[in-house]
Amino acid sequence: MKLKVAVQMDPIARINIRGDSTFALLLEAQRRCHEVSYYTPEKLSLRGRDVVAPVQTLTVRDQVGDHFTLGDATRACLESFDVVLLRQDPPFDLAYITTTHLLERIHPKTLVVNDPASVRNAPEKLFVMDFPDLMPPTLISRDLDEINSFRAEHGAVVMKPLHGHGGAAVFRVMPQDMNFGSLFDMFSVTFREPWVIQRFLPEVVRGDKRIILVDGEFAGAVNRVPAADDLRSNMVRGGAARATDLTSRESEICKRIGPALRERGLLFVGIDVIDGLLTEINVTSPTGIRPIAAFGGPDVAAIVWDTIEAKRSQAPG
Repeated sequence: MKLKVAVQMDPIARINIRGDSTFALLLEAQRRCHEVSYYTPEKLSLRGRDVVAPVQTLTVRDQVGDHFTLGDATRACLESFDVVLLRQDPPFDLAYITTTHLLERIHPKTLVVNDPASVRNAPEKLFVMDFPDLMPPTLISRDLDEINSFRAEHGAVVMKPLHGHGGAAVFRVMPQDMNFGSLFDMFSVTFREPWVIQRFLPEVVRGDKRIILVDGEFAGAVNRVPAADDLRSNMVRGGAARATDLTSRESEICKRIGPALRERGLLFVGIDVIDGLLTEINVTSPTGIRPIAAFGGPDVAAIVWDTIEAKRSQAPG
């Protein structure tokens, strides 16, 4: 089944192909002889009823420093594609939200992965709050009294921006921490939205497991171990990937949240689990495909495309 595919992503010249999940998806699409085109988010437009972009044909190679070739730009209506991969990285700001409104106009006639309305309505650190019994104690607030009450109850906490990404501005705050006042002031000035305050999980030193679900089913996992001098396990922040298997608790988490992901059209999702507790549900552009494959795990990119192809074959018309 040959598909006409467009990918909306950040500039392809900047990506690290060894760890980038979008690149893994593009390699697999090309292997299957799908026709792939590329554009960046700022090129997306709404012209009357038509969602359009100047797309370029894209050829990819698994070769550092020479990983892509682009054709000439041609203005195209995105409704003419079978699939649009929404793989733009956060920040999840108004520009990102506007993208979801535009792409929502072509979905599901054109299958947008992930469903843009669900991406918009499931911010990664808020959607997870639908499953509080699977999580560590968590507060979403910017109210000083509420935060102090939470800290008094739970002791050491992690504090991070609600719409942050890539481990940026993540802090551990200890009980009686003399830096808390300054940190509160900095967050108040820097972030207009509420923040996430979560009980600190000391077991993070053993890793923060990234688990990939495809159409609500477990597809693969990799453990990410933080550097000795860092709280954050994100690989862009120096976290080291390690092979892993699912525990029974992690399997239970996948089974619990899987139906909600399928219902929302969130086909490719990465969840984060520390010490058997769910901390985030990543729906924008989750990573993990290439490290999972590198450790001999499942071919998640193939699973994603098998699923997309099945959905397109079932689509009316």
